[in-house]
Amino acid sequence: MLQDLRSFLNKKQAALLIAALIYDLLVFYGSRLINHGMEHHDFTLAIDHMIPLLPWMIFVYIGAFLFWVINYCICTKFDKGHGLSFIGTHFIGETVCLGFFLLLPTAMVRPDITGNSFADWALSVTYQSDSPDNLFPSLHCFMSWLCWIGVRGNDHVPKWYRNLSLVIAIAICISTLTVKQHVFVDAVAGVLLAEVCYILSGMLDRRLDHKLN
Repeated sequence: MLQDLRSFLNKKQAALLIAALIYDLLVFYGSRLINHGMEHHDFTLAIDHMIPLLPWMIFVYIGAFLFWVINYCICTKFDKGHGLSFIGTHFIGETVCLGFFLLLPTAMVRPDITGNSFADWALSVTYQSDSPDNLFPSLHCFMSWLCWIGVRGNDHVPKWYRNLSLVIAIAICISTLTVKQHVFVDAVAGVLLAEVCYILSGMLDRRLDHKLN
């Protein structure tokens, strides 16, 4: 029975990905409608003042969106059980993030942009379009690290791309700090959240499999 369910979901891969996108938007932007006006906490630490502002890293930060699309498609396509654990991790992790956004809203003070390069302009546009709140845990880091988790043990994916995904995920996490969109604890929490939720999703999937078979 569970195998039939998995086959159905595999055929509806596009619907799952669209649902994941919609839920992500609801969590990030919908929570802002609720926590607007609430006290926001700043988790900035001494280490954050030591991390330089690198405007050119905004292209890595923005490039994360393409990385997510590619790896989410890969991770929900091949192995059915793996795909369910992957997408389950997304929904569990996003729900945890929603809880933090509502119960422990966070914000930060971003630096002034004084340069006039194209990277400075792109960073300025990002600042204007994305307010510095809903930071902990970092959704950017959560989703990027999940993209690495989803391919690292997948034999259907070439080893070179699995290695590349790790490099990209690390680069994106670093970019969140060097463009001052997140602070250190946000990034660490995002990575840990992906790992913990992936384990939890696998446990739930195995329990459901045991009950249905």
